[in-house]
Amino acid sequence: MLRTLYAKLAVGLVILFVTIGLLYAIISTTATKYYLQEVNQSFNKGLARNLVADRNLVAEGRINQEALKETFHQYMVINPSIEIYLLDLDGKILAYSADPGKVKRNHVSLAPLMAFLEGSEEYPLLGDDPRSHDGQKAFSVTPVPTTDHPEGYLYVVLRGEEFDSVDKMIRESYFLRLSGWAVVVSLGLGLLVGLIVLRLLTRRLHRLSSLMADFHQSNFITHQPYLLEQNRPSDEVDRLGLTFDQMAAHIQDQLEQLKEQDSLRRKLVAQVSHDLRTPLASMLGYLESLELKGSEMAEAERREYTAIALRQARRLSKQVAELFELASLDARETQPHCEPFAAAELVQDVVQKYQLRAEQQQIKLGMNPPPALPFVYADIGLTERVLENLIENAFTHTTQGGSIHLQLKAEPDGVAIVVKDTGCGINPEDLPNIFDPFYQSAKKRTSGEHAGLGLAIAKRIMTLQKGDIRVESTPSSGTAFTFLLPLATTLMPVN
Repeated sequence: MLRTLYAKLAVGLVILFVTIGLLYAIISTTATKYYLQEVNQSFNKGLARNLVADRNLVAEGRINQEALKETFHQYMVINPSIEIYLLDLDGKILAYSADPGKVKRNHVSLAPLMAFLEGSEEYPLLGDDPRSHDGQKAFSVTPVPTTDHPEGYLYVVLRGEEFDSVDKMIRESYFLRLSGWAVVVSLGLGLLVGLIVLRLLTRRLHRLSSLMADFHQSNFITHQPYLLEQNRPSDEVDRLGLTFDQMAAHIQDQLEQLKEQDSLRRKLVAQVSHDLRTPLASMLGYLESLELKGSEMAEAERREYTAIALRQARRLSKQVAELFELASLDARETQPHCEPFAAAELVQDVVQKYQLRAEQQQIKLGMNPPPALPFVYADIGLTERVLENLIENAFTHTTQGGSIHLQLKAEPDGVAIVVKDTGCGINPEDLPNIFDPFYQSAKKRTSGEHAGLGLAIAKRIMTLQKGDIRVESTPSSGTAFTFLLPLATTLMPVN
């Protein structure tokens, strides 16, 4: 039933107004009652003493019983709003002016009477009502026959039974009913205005909730902005709407990225399947030939078949190793363990490792004498892997008689290592994609060459090490890869 914020606020507002109305009625009734008692008692506090003096209730130092009876009779007729009681010194009721059948007490507590006689002005000061077992009313009291030699007390209840009857009648009169209706109408109008204000305040929340529901039902595809570009957030609701717009845009952007990644994943799986199937099929073919016709083949032919199968097996092993390495880097399972080291020494060691291959392929491999360089802060093993991948790539694209040169140079943000070859170069349209896994240029696709993962792995490693790698190439002239290692003084952790 109460499924909306507006409905809950409306019910809460109704309960609040009803509670306020009841509290107003209770407080106003109670306050009026005590106010009238206070005024009545303050105004008539000397009534009992005046009765004794004016009515000659004391004669020759004793209570005049005849005058007392006459006073009871006259006040029952002339002023029925009061009731007069004669008490002894213990508070026992000896005589009274009220209807005998309605007096229910025979004793009155003396504590409030003593407080009254001692001059307490904390009105209303309430005493026992003889017509009720537990009721109390405002009163006036005086000792009789004298204050010095009292024989009892004249106890005057200021709001007697007749007064209560008239008071009840007045409360039920037209004026009070009109006042009550005025309060009800005022609270009703206040409630109506409050509901309208709540509706205006919750209208934007309702709109925002509808936009969110529509966005969810559209499977996070269709998003209608809460705030237009010319609008500016004015309060918490508008800021919530702006946050929703930003969140929806972020979700849509992530969905697009997921779609692109899914498409790339499908292409990657297809490319991996092709690249793994080719050497595997070739290797199986040669091994099956050896199994079927090995006894009939010449020794040289068997060795050739075995060498080809072994070469394809190594190619397959390398591809699988690269694939696992790239997956580990993408999943952040491989984390760099950085330390300061001299980049020139690492480059010299790697160049030395490839000298034999360079001689076999008749390619000149060397490095320029490095200047005095500061230490870099990186993972030695991962940096060596980057160097190896770039040199391997250079060997792949450099023909016999070409050259591969490595150079180190200082830059403001670190030490740059350049691997430059004189190979076939890269077409400008292929440069933005060469670090993508399994990317093949048109030239490679037509030649059927394997699309390796070396450059993609190098890019991932440099990203993990907070470094950078870039490429410059001119078709038919060569390619230069440059990667930057941060300085040890700028990235070393502080102990």
